[in-house]
Amino acid sequence: MTIKVSDIGEKELIRYIIANSKHITPDDTAITQFSDTNLISTCDMLIQSRHFPDNMSYFNMGFKSVTVNVSDLAAMGAKPIGFLLAIAMPKDLDVDSFKEIIQGVLEACYFYSIPLIGGDTNEASEIIISGTALGVCENPLMKDTYGKGDLIAVTGDIGLAALGFELETLDNIYTNKALKPIARVKEGQILKDFATSATDITDGLASELYEIKKDNFGFMIYEDLLGISDEYKQICENLGLDYLDKIFHVGEDFELLFTISKDNLDTLAIDYKVIGEVTDSDVVELTLENGFVERIENRGYEHYVSE
Repeated sequence: MTIKVSDIGEKELIRYIIANSKHITPDDTAITQFSDTNLISTCDMLIQSRHFPDNMSYFNMGFKSVTVNVSDLAAMGAKPIGFLLAIAMPKDLDVDSFKEIIQGVLEACYFYSIPLIGGDTNEASEIIISGTALGVCENPLMKDTYGKGDLIAVTGDIGLAALGFELETLDNIYTNKALKPIARVKEGQILKDFATSATDITDGLASELYEIKKDNFGFMIYEDLLGISDEYKQICENLGLDYLDKIFHVGEDFELLFTISKDNLDTLAIDYKVIGEVTDSDVVELTLENGFVERIENRGYEHYVSE
């Protein structure tokens, strides 16, 4: 029986690549010794039909193509130094639409202080944007260097983008987060000196927790620490949605998920929210508001998986 990529999914494909390469780390970026520091490099591809909602402007498509790459640098605590843009598009795309995409890219590069230094163009049946971001960091943060007793925290509210994708109305906190996410670059550069590990939340909180989990360690998340507003719960109820499902299993927040020792917590000069702790349970769990404990399912957004 022939196994197809849809049978195993994106993460398993990535594990295969990492296992067969001597130079790739399990993190979302490559780390290369460079002079007296480290060159941090990452690339991310966005496809119009899968990554850009129908109500996303061309400008925000361009902006997001930078954000998704810079977010990987932020998770390592790296300082951005350069961005490469490869874009493929239909030959009948309006020139004004192309210019709007590029304006979004340039605005994002200005916002993150990362110059556009090169790239490529090609033809495709839909818009495909592949970015490569470069940064530097002497002591980059890794995903799995936490210890038992470390606290688990995030740099902001999560689940906002997931709900924003469900709403038709524009210009609110939810759709703004979904259509124009922001990478936490400054926060990452501060966290590198205090956190024990970090990653960015792109595929959902649950997926990221399982991604950083190592043997003999577990995570306990507390619902009452997530700070879920009554408004959020009410909107989900009105739409027939499970609010915890949106928070744990959708993603696109681009907040940083990090671990930190209790001793270093008060030294952080950033906004953050403690949501749990590292345990030795070897499972990922959630303590509900009513006190019951349940396992958190390992799922989130993943390419290739059969529906």
